[in-house]
Amino acid sequence: MSTGNQGKQKQATFAEQLAAGTQKHLANAGQLTFAGGTFTPAQVIDRLESFGTLRSDADAAKAVAKAKVAAERAQLPALREFLLAFVAVVKAQFGASPDILADFGIQPKKARKPLTAEQKAAANAKRQATRKARGVIGKVNRAKVKGDVTGVTITPVHDNGQQPAQQPASNGSNGGNAK
Repeated sequence: MSTGNQGKQKQATFAEQLAAGTQKHLANAGQLTFAGGTFTPAQVIDRLESFGTLRSDADAAKAVAKAKVAAERAQLPALREFLLAFVAVVKAQFGASPDILADFGIQPKKARKPLTAEQKAAANAKRQATRKARGVIGKVNRAKVKGDVTGVTITPVHDNGQQPAQQPASNGSNGGNAK
């Protein structure tokens, strides 16, 4: 019988039927010679039954794995919330001690890098351009409008009392002065 297109379960069932037939009709036979070897009927029956046993064990393992995955999916959201809440408690209690946080496997919060004068000026220019571009409109429409500042040129102030002429910000911005 060709077993190439049959499923694994059908093959296992077929192997069990072969073992039953061997037990019934060849149990008293001496040696059976096939597949390049000589086997007793008991050896043939053991191998055929192991085929079915392997399939049923694999099916049982799949069922157990599916049940465990389903349990994980059901329990993970609540456990994740618990984990995050506990991390918040640990951070609140030991937030000032990075070495203790490291013992818990928590990375300490990085200190915020202060902005340079140029970055502050650029942010101010962008903020002013956005305010000018929005004008007086409602809250929803205001969120859609952004200013068009792409770069800001900063001129240094000199100690000798002279100030060089201020260069305007790029893209039509008025250099941070709202009018």
